[in-house]
Amino acid sequence: MLQKSRFVRQLLKKARALVLCLAAFGSASSYAVDVSGVRFGQNGDTTRFVVDLSGDTQPKIFLLADPYRIVIDLPEVSWKGGGAVNTMGIVDGYRHGLFTDGMYRIVLDLKNPAVVANAFTLPASNGRERRYVVDIKPSNRSQFLAAVQSSKAQRSQYRTTVQSAPAVSNTRRKDGKHVIVLDPGHGGVDPGNLGVIGVHEKVITLKIARAIRDELKRTGRYEVHMTRNRDIFHKVRERFQIARRLNADLFISIHADSIRNSKVRGGSVYNLSEKASDREAERLAARENKSDLIAGVNLDVVEDDVSGILIELAQRETMNYSAQFAEILVGEMKGRVPTLQRAHRFANLGVLKAPDVPSVLLEAGYLTNRSNAQFLNSSRGQKLIAESTRRAIDKYFSTIVIQSR
Repeated sequence: MLQKSRFVRQLLKKARALVLCLAAFGSASSYAVDVSGVRFGQNGDTTRFVVDLSGDTQPKIFLLADPYRIVIDLPEVSWKGGGAVNTMGIVDGYRHGLFTDGMYRIVLDLKNPAVVANAFTLPASNGRERRYVVDIKPSNRSQFLAAVQSSKAQRSQYRTTVQSAPAVSNTRRKDGKHVIVLDPGHGGVDPGNLGVIGVHEKVITLKIARAIRDELKRTGRYEVHMTRNRDIFHKVRERFQIARRLNADLFISIHADSIRNSKVRGGSVYNLSEKASDREAERLAARENKSDLIAGVNLDVVEDDVSGILIELAQRETMNYSAQFAEILVGEMKGRVPTLQRAHRFANLGVLKAPDVPSVLLEAGYLTNRSNAQFLNSSRGQKLIAESTRRAIDKYFSTIVIQSR
């Protein structure tokens, strides 16, 4: 592909910026309905879920199996509900968030198979807002699976929420900048871990990613993109596809871990491998790879993936570059950022499966350790992580240039 002229690239960049501004304006003005709160009730064996709405909306509701879930999709709303709400009855837990542009999702996790006995809207009356009511009754597995099939027509189509930027030329840019893609883990309906300080992983990873982005941009040496810059969900596969579309020179996925032992603290850096480096790495991969399932993605749809022939497709050179950058990043973090004793690890992480983009997953620390969580959520901690990452990226590309001579 011929490299685009500077004029054309600038024109495309301005056009994309205009589209993003218009999209943001449209989104901001499309919050026609507010959700002021939700609550659960119990009447015999029926569990009732109620959503308070400021106006009319048309929810879609469907079921997903393994694990048992009820999914409610609303046209994009503004969530103004209060704090935590206790579930009861057949409902084990619930989560919510922006699933894709124009769609807000609520996922109810069920303890056992159950079906929607009734779903209806009550009009506003006597000073009370409009309410969307869902009655849930216990069932057996065969009844639940039948309900999954019958509710398929209500499943919303997932739309990519990232502008389809044209791929960058494989040749070095005339401005000499390397393309870095930062991936703040989780988002939207997938909150990630909730640490001991009460801040979700999706919030902290976005703060860290923004700090790294700003640090890199200050150098003037890098073109930096983020898979998300707000609280919205992206499928695992979509995250590394963004890096591939942009012909990224480096992809960094940012997360924050949790563990039962609250004394454990410190960051680590992961590379892709079919075989985990240890049991802890295997546990982490199992958790992180469930992101799509947590968000209520229809896993019945089989997409082309590189996992089945991972080692064959992933170029050895790419894997080596990834490991090289991980070693450099761990070295730059030590002394500045709390790190684990053995901080370079390997696991079969779905988000790292781009076969042609050097990729690492940065576990910045543990949200289950109070001092570590406070560090990750602080401006100072985010700045130190950002500076360490920038130093590592500088050193990595300097090393690559020397090796290529």
